[in-house]
This record gives sequence, structure tokens and C-alpha cells, in this order.
Amino acid sequence: MSAGQGAMRAIVQRELGAPDVLVLENVPRPEPGAGEVRVRVASAGVHAVDTDLRRGEGPASMPETLLPMTPGREIAGTVDAVGPDVDATLVGTRVVAHVGFRSGGYAEYALVTAAALHAVPDGVTFSQAVASIGTGRTAQLVLDAAGMVASDIVVIPGASGGLGSQLVQLALSIGATTVALYGGKSKRAVVQQLARAGGAHSGRLIALDATDASWPMRMVAALDGEAPSILLDGVGGMTARAVVDSLARGARVVIFGWSSGAVVRLDTDDIVARSLTVTVPLGRPIADLRALESRALAATAEGRTSPPVDEYPLADASAAHAAIEQRRQRGKVVLVP
Repeated sequence: MSAGQGAMRAIVQRELGAPDVLVLENVPRPEPGAGEVRVRVASAGVHAVDTDLRRGEGPASMPETLLPMTPGREIAGTVDAVGPDVDATLVGTRVVAHVGFRSGGYAEYALVTAAALHAVPDGVTFSQAVASIGTGRTAQLVLDAAGMVASDIVVIPGASGGLGSQLVQLALSIGATTVALYGGKSKRAVVQQLARAGGAHSGRLIALDATDASWPMRMVAALDGEAPSILLDGVGGMTARAVVDSLARGARVVIFGWSSGAVVRLDTDDIVARSLTVTVPLGRPIADLRALESRALAATAEGRTSPPVDEYPLADASAAHAAIEQRRQRGKVVLVP
């Protein structure tokens, strides 16, 4: 199909496999049905779960990937058309939404239920809004699980990623001493910029390169003998294990991922010996996702977070997926049609 008034460009996946199964095609532009709006997409979020689904390895909580399909579950843009029973005054408004299991975000236009829409706050870019609606709501959930206060010393591996970067900013805005672990010199600037976000002004930032084997000793020196009270872990593996070995008695461990490929190793000896509290907030029913989304958007609008984004053209969706799988992303990865 040639691109025209009734067509659009979209990423289409016709088989499971490596990132190169994501192909840009011209497809029919979708029409909104009852309760739906069509959004002209300005920014589409790319998530680690998207890469799992592309391989056919999505979590058990998500439906099986049915092909062919257009990936993408987080979008921001302008309402372009509405369904027959939807308020027509929505046309032209700046919105952001998590489209859920229906996907379809890696495209120039996408459908979403009107009830899922949030207005994009003034001063917030479309890409920042996308970072807030999906990754940001997870950051709020993790923060709730941690019960963080200003006197805490929190360690956050993967601090240059989409989720880690927001957690660093939120911890700083609370006033906590925040140890941000990043993976290689190329990501140092991203982490250092987190301390300059509008609301991240009261806590102390300690940025350490986790690829430097001396980082545990450097952390001890920087903390002047104090031990961390919180580990927010989305990386797992040996890095997270090294943090566990440094934790204070009564510390809290919140596990929400394992981008290294291995969950952090913990046993009952660790938990009992130091009275650790271990929480896994994901993978169970969440009472009100919309409230978490609203809080995340408010945090960005108020300057407590300023999510760094790593933008790719829509046609480069395969490169965006590869960056996530190879842990090369710097902030939230988004596609821009």
C-alpha cells in the first residue's frame, strides 16, 4: 500500500525473533470505534518488556503475542479523531496514554480508549510524558514499596536507564543520599545531569561506574562508613549482590527487574542476619494504575523528575530494541514518527 490519506507508516512484526523482525510498512490508518480516540503519535515508548514480547518470551501475566502485530504500549501525541460516542472537543488536545495489551504504538497513528487518556501538562514534552506514563508509574510503585525518607541512603543500579534515572531523581527530591550506579563512562554524563533536574535539589548524589571493579570500595569511602539502608534493584546479578553485602541492618530491598539476566542472589541467611525486608512490587495485581500514572505526570510537571529520553526515528525501532537488549540506552527509549 502506498502512503496516502487512508494510510500510515507503522512498524509491523510478522515473526518472532531478533530486532530485525521489526519492519517499517505502510498500513491502513485505524478508525476509532465506540469509546475510542485516534492519536497522531508524536512519541512512542519502547520498554524492555517489548523486547521480550518480540522474542515470544513475555511475562506470564501478559497475553501471548499474536502475529502480525504492531508493538508499542505507551504513546503521546494529539487527538486526531474520536469514536461516535466520545466528546468531539477532545480533537486537537495533547494527550498521553498507556494503551495496554492492545499495543499499536509504534506507528504514526494509534487507537486508545478515551478513559485511558491523560492531558499532557504544560511544559512537559511528548517524550517526557511517555516516560512518565509507563516507566514513571513503575517508579512511583517502587518508591511506595521502599518507604523512603530523607535520612535514607539508597543505592540504585542501572541509574542511567529509563526507570533508574527517574528513581534517582525521586530519591534526590525526597532528600535521600543517593548512590547511582551506571554502566560505563559513556553514561556518566546522563547520571550527573540527574542532580540538576528542577526538583532534585535536596539529596546528595554519588555517581559510580559499576564497570570499575573498585566501585564498592569507592562507595564505602564516599559514605564515610555509613551503610546503605535501601537497594532499589532492577539489574540483579553480581552488581546487586555486592550492594546486598554492604547493606545496613534493617535495610529494605526492592526488586523490580534483572536486566543483567540474573535475579540478585539472596537467601534466608542474608535476610535473617541483617533483618532485611525484601519486596517485589511487580507481578501482582496493582490496585490503581491510573493514580500512579497521574502521580508520575505530576512529578514531571512539578520538576521533581525530568526524565532523560533517548529518541530514535520510528524506522529505527530495531535499533532501539537492540540498544535496550545490549543495555546501551541513556534514559527512556522512545520512537519519534
